[in-house]
Amino acid sequence: MSLRHLNQINLADRWNISHRTLERWRWTGEGPQFVKLGGRVVYRLEDVEAFERGQVRASTSAKPELKSA
Repeated sequence: MSLRHLNQINLADRWNISHRTLERWRWTGEGPQFVKLGGRVVYRLEDVEAFERGQVRASTSAKPELKSA
């Protein structure tokens, strides 16, 4: 099994957002899970895809479902 990792720039490009947004999300705990290797931050593709699935909504007023631990 091969794990694929995205760095902050790759993920920002994938979502067409600023890499600074990802930095802010890491600070506030809003974004996808990440791995910190020394001073380097990477996102596992499986975590990114899970986060994307969690953002699917049927309407703008729909709230995300809370996952039980």
